Amino acid sequence: MITAEGYGLRGPRGRVFDDVSFSAPAGTLIAVEGPSGTGRTCLMLALTGRMKATEGHAEVHGHPLPRRMPAVRRISALGPVDGISALEPALTVAEHLRERVLLQRRFASRAARDRADVAAALKATGLELDSLVKGERTAVRDLERLEALRLGVALALLPRPQVLGIDDVDHKLGDTDRELAWSMLRSVAAAGTTVLGVCTRAPGDALVVPTGATRTAQGTTADPAADPATDPTADRTADATEETEEGAVDAYTEARRA
Repeated sequence: MITAEGYGLRGPRGRVFDDVSFSAPAGTLIAVEGPSGTGRTCLMLALTGRMKATEGHAEVHGHPLPRRMPAVRRISALGPVDGISALEPALTVAEHLRERVLLQRRFASRAARDRADVAAALKATGLELDSLVKGERTAVRDLERLEALRLGVALALLPRPQVLGIDDVDHKLGDTDRELAWSMLRSVAAAGTTVLGVCTRAPGDALVVPTGATRTAQGTTADPAADPATDPTADRTADATEETEEGAVDAYTEARRA
């Protein structure tokens, strides 16, 4: 279960995200929704123990944040996040899978278990190696966007996390591929893993946690067509967005250093 109350992060140049409150049982599909630059990725990183919040509190499967960040990291995993856990374009699908298996291996000989874990992760994400251009020898740079997303999720599922964070779920996806991506994440959530999916547009069946410019300073929805000359709410929203983007840059830099 993930809960948050008044959860926020402020950096040297202002807020990154603030006043986030929600409650979600295990196995929930959570959509962290907002325009790019509004702290949505930083919120996902904070809820998976990779970034330290400065306001309010949260709890992830019984571990309070930010006090138990290492414990939350142990039970969570990330899909590809630029600058943190991105896929290597020059490596093949097989090389990524082999590398991740070796990184998580704790015993000298567990080949059968490794093969079973890989097969289960590929099945859960719908990534069919035979359908790729060069099979498992296909380089990441040659994958379609949805195929790369499936691979990133499969790699994250190998250690069997309780919480899965996915960045930019709907980035550069058409309507059909976007629905296929969310269908994959629904299946992962239905199997018991809580999913935090960062997106611009959330699916109707997800628990939506909005960020940034989707809310005004008072927490109400702003009119995107509002005229700043006649609507003071539009001014506040524009100022808040600029502050969020600057704060997010600082916080993201700290996360990469960590």
